[in-house]
Amino acid sequence: MKPKILAIIPARGVSKRIKRKNIKPFLGQEIIAYPIKALLESGVVDRLVVSTDDVEIACAAKKFGADVPFMRSAKNADDFATTFDVVEEIVTQLEEQYDYVYCVYPTSVFVTSDLIKDALNTLNINPSATSIVTCVAYSNPIQRSLSYKDGYLQSNHPEFYNTRSQDLPKNYSDAGQLYLFKPDVVLKSKRLVTDKCLPLELDESQTQDIDSEVDWALAELKYGYMVN
Repeated sequence: MKPKILAIIPARGVSKRIKRKNIKPFLGQEIIAYPIKALLESGVVDRLVVSTDDVEIACAAKKFGADVPFMRSAKNADDFATTFDVVEEIVTQLEEQYDYVYCVYPTSVFVTSDLIKDALNTLNINPSATSIVTCVAYSNPIQRSLSYKDGYLQSNHPEFYNTRSQDLPKNYSDAGQLYLFKPDVVLKSKRLVTDKCLPLELDESQTQDIDSEVDWALAELKYGYMVN
């Protein structure tokens, strides 16, 4: 039986560092259009909802094929609301029940329909897992990290100082691109990265934080390289 799947894009109107970031033109098109199109083109999503407190973002979301069944509450539109808070609001207010929920950020231009399907396939073949998150491996072992203390650099993990890099376990950073999870588990644990979470590893070329104008320019360069 085909699982019923919801996708949520959290897109608040206010953005501190890049004005109107969630609908700013990215290579000529509102940036929120990219994850909306990828989710719809994947063919695995039954409903795609954008959570926003902003009328202009809601209009853009609908234009590209997403649904905005209600506006985000004021409580979840302030600077202190978490992504979990937004997901909880959507999941608990919709009448339909879903087996899986995607959460994809509005600036996730590198999320493709293939990546969306890969996430679902990976979770399906690992029945004990309850979520999957896009991750990037740290380029340098974090066991070799240093800190500045008492006027000098010090090793945070001196026991690994002379261990070969290839003998150290890989560590990941959350890429902030895509989350897929079983909603009942997330609602209970109150976090998207559950206790039984799988990594969906991305190459560094497939991800870019967009928190400044420089980040934005880098993302456009990477995206242009990826599609050409």
